[in-house]
Amino acid sequence: MATYDVLILGAGASGLYCAMHAARRGVSVAVLDHGGKPGRKVRVAGGGKCNFTNLEVEAEHYLCANPHFVKSALARHSQWDVISFFADQGITYDEREHGQLFTREGAGKLAGILVDQCKKSGVDILMNQTIESVSGPGPFVVRTESEIYEADKLVIALGGPSWPQVGATDLGFRLAKQFGLPLVAPRPGLVPLVFPKGLRAMCENLAGNALPATITFGDQSFTDPLLFTHKGISGPAVLQISSYWEKGQPVLIDFLPGQDVAELIEENRQSNRRLKTLLGSHLPKRLIPFLVSDEVADTSVSQLSRKHTDAAGNRIHRFRVTPVSTGGYGKAEVTVGGVDTHAVSSKTFEVNDVAGLHIIGETLDVTGHLGGYNLQWAFSSGAACGEYL
Repeated sequence: MATYDVLILGAGASGLYCAMHAARRGVSVAVLDHGGKPGRKVRVAGGGKCNFTNLEVEAEHYLCANPHFVKSALARHSQWDVISFFADQGITYDEREHGQLFTREGAGKLAGILVDQCKKSGVDILMNQTIESVSGPGPFVVRTESEIYEADKLVIALGGPSWPQVGATDLGFRLAKQFGLPLVAPRPGLVPLVFPKGLRAMCENLAGNALPATITFGDQSFTDPLLFTHKGISGPAVLQISSYWEKGQPVLIDFLPGQDVAELIEENRQSNRRLKTLLGSHLPKRLIPFLVSDEVADTSVSQLSRKHTDAAGNRIHRFRVTPVSTGGYGKAEVTVGGVDTHAVSSKTFEVNDVAGLHIIGETLDVTGHLGGYNLQWAFSSGAACGEYL
């Protein structure tokens, strides 16, 4: 049996960051993971560019049934702390739209820094350790296929089941249930939406086309690029709204955000151009037949009636569709839902009713918007927990 002060399950961003901060305070730490390489999700984040944080980080950028939960950790280890940490290790970055920061050196370099700093701090990173059972507390005992590990404190940093292609599983949720913790029902987030079969022809015809759009569900709206796929829609605007979307409910799409079709028509009222020609200078030409009838599209702008104008504007600015599903965990960047944060201390990340058990990162019911917020949460929760281990 190998004995440590702290065992951390999961060698992802939150687990490694937590391990480093804990070990720097003098405790013995082992990180266990079933995969062959630490930081697998980090290594493929942002298409290999790794959007590791954002210049603007507030509680409003996170979905959580307990909206105040994230505030403490984000304040104690902010985006500026993350930027400073990686800058000290030679990481430079580019700022993109909406304050997103992408490393110039690549995701693999950033993941390597996490591993290197853990090892320099004395952390044992033990890979290829398939967890067979966990028991405790007093102490916690973790059995793998090849070894038994024991510690007074256990950290679950196993993420969620999104991105199973890089080894993600629902083990964190299963362990939470074992310890009697409530879950907010998990579902895929930051994921494409699949359209009903009646709209598949539109999707297939437009697959690969991207355009600015505003997509709305309930009181949430996002304006960003929308990308048509063969089965539905993707792109930043869609990924953002997908984390809020509820099955069986419609979304509204504005294909001309910031413009008004009625005003556009009035400005060109003297023109003999057909409506589809006018719209074709603002929208993908192949999209127009799915928004405006052939009769109206072929009518000259000067001859359009108020009824035709209103109908075109309604379809273009308020296109209503009820997706049949999301792309599932295989296409999802994150998992929405998870361990109910009411059961966990926002200061120490210790479970209220299980002494020595801590839960961090994506395993918790905390989901960031697209834009570096989920990695920031991994770092903030990992650092905050590490301080108290």
